[in-house]
Amino acid sequence: MAAKGNTSRLLVWILLLMLLVGLAGFGVDSFGGRVAAVGRVGDREISTREYARALQDQIRAFEAQLGQSLPFQTALAFGIDRVVRQNLVTVAALDHETARIGLSVGDDAVHQKLLEIEAFRGVDGKFDREAYRYVLDQNGLDENEFEADLRAEAARTLLQAAVAGGLEAPPAAVAALYAWEAERRSFRLVRLAVPADPVGTPDDAALRAFYEAHIADYTRPEGRRITWAWLAPAALVDSVEVDEGAVRELYDRRLSEYLRPERRLVERLVFATEADARAAMARVTADEGAFAAIVAERGLALADVDMGDVTREELGAAGEAVFALAGPGVVGPLPSPLGPAIFRMNGILAAQETPFDEAREDLRAEIATERARRRIAERMGEVQDLLAGGATVEDLARDLGMELGTIDWREGDSEGIAAYTAFRTAAAGLAEGGFPEPVEFDDGGMAVLRLDALIPAAPQPFEEVEVRVVEDWAAAETAARLAAEGEALATRLRAGEAAETLGPAVESFAEITRDAFVEGVPATTLAEIFAMAPGEVRVRTEGAEVLVAILDAVLPPDPADAEAGAAREAIAARLAGGLSGDLFDQFARALESEAGIWFDDAAIAAVHTQFQ
Repeated sequence: MAAKGNTSRLLVWILLLMLLVGLAGFGVDSFGGRVAAVGRVGDREISTREYARALQDQIRAFEAQLGQSLPFQTALAFGIDRVVRQNLVTVAALDHETARIGLSVGDDAVHQKLLEIEAFRGVDGKFDREAYRYVLDQNGLDENEFEADLRAEAARTLLQAAVAGGLEAPPAAVAALYAWEAERRSFRLVRLAVPADPVGTPDDAALRAFYEAHIADYTRPEGRRITWAWLAPAALVDSVEVDEGAVRELYDRRLSEYLRPERRLVERLVFATEADARAAMARVTADEGAFAAIVAERGLALADVDMGDVTREELGAAGEAVFALAGPGVVGPLPSPLGPAIFRMNGILAAQETPFDEAREDLRAEIATERARRRIAERMGEVQDLLAGGATVEDLARDLGMELGTIDWREGDSEGIAAYTAFRTAAAGLAEGGFPEPVEFDDGGMAVLRLDALIPAAPQPFEEVEVRVVEDWAAAETAARLAAEGEALATRLRAGEAAETLGPAVESFAEITRDAFVEGVPATTLAEIFAMAPGEVRVRTEGAEVLVAILDAVLPPDPADAEAGAAREAIAARLAGGLSGDLFDQFARALESEAGIWFDDAAIAAVHTQFQ
């Protein structure tokens, strides 16, 4: 169904994204007017601008999924350009066919589509012609061109509906798939625990043999020797002058943080009438625990009546009585903005005052750090100019007072300068012979990195990892013994012995469905149980645990399941959608083959050049 939806709505999504994101530089003029199209399907051309916009949209969608920018060369390596061209070919083939058979829609349909586009609405939520003209103008389109695109999209939708609409899933297929999905299992598990007696420690020869057999686990990955020049705000703080007036001004702006009045932890329960509030207060006076009961009777939770920590002023007219309490208690009825209420006070937070003299050094350091960040930001342009002029990392460190260092960095290292995410990202992307670029850190610092050499992957010496080897050997030996114990139990079970007589505890599970979550049973074990035959026994190793599974019964779907009908309908819709999508894909491929496809490699290269 996804292929069908993507094909039928592709151009609308392209247009909507185009409206939201201007693509400066990709007009027809970008290609000197010499190349108008990157390809053609039958009589329908695929314009250079159309291809550029679709490519840009696809890259941005991919970046949104990755959560980071995507260099164009990487996008090409992922095949994004081929996906875009195939999508545009499909759209063009449909346009060619609708033109051939004379399929189109009237002005009313186009008008309705215009009204549905949010970008064309004014502040009143209605279609605004001025907004319409402005958005089109910003994207280099005129009304006739845009409305022609909408008309073509509507025609394609009609053609798709005629070809693949109304398909129904075969009832036998729906029944078979439902029977498989809703099938149930009853089974037992024997869970083997790690033995209490230790496995011991092998001699040096056995440990070395284990180390050699698992040498990949003790091999350092390929690394990068990187020389860096680093300027951190902390390195400039001591040289930044901060006058007393700036410190005092910041203290005054934050006075509410340093002079905090006494506060109370308060819950407020509001009533419709004064009489109801008095009745509730009488119950609480007789039994203070009744407050929570009254809250529950009102269909509320304590979180619903919790005001948090509040000042006397925030409580308004009720503040005097609440703050008169020397300890936790309930008072009321008292007025509140919502009506008469009773108040439960649960705790007292004493007033806090931090004098200017105590806050001075922290505030001075904060101001100095912020000014240091600004100084570093101002130096960014200078650093870029020096690098462009041929300055080395060492030159920057010497001339700008940056810290100079070298690190042998590997994926996963996060100590020292490698603690910065920006450093690790930049380090992973360094290429031999590449031009050094400044990297901005999230604390306002900056560094310039240079790749000196790639460090080949290499095993760590046995002596350096001996403790880890001992631990790994013990874990492997324990797992092997548990697995052997599990296989021994399984052999006895297959021979007919009852699981309950074998010693370990037996857990029973009845009528479990395929998609159920069973606490304590890993999903992988549950999936394997659904692949077993009745009476079958299997041994599963799950992490440090070994499970022996015995399948007792395979049960059909529950005939009393109230959701069975909805499940069947969902399966039918899924199957029908898949059939429709497959049918439409075949139809589109046939149209493309019949119409003929041609691409201009030079025009495609010209578009790609704009992304470099």
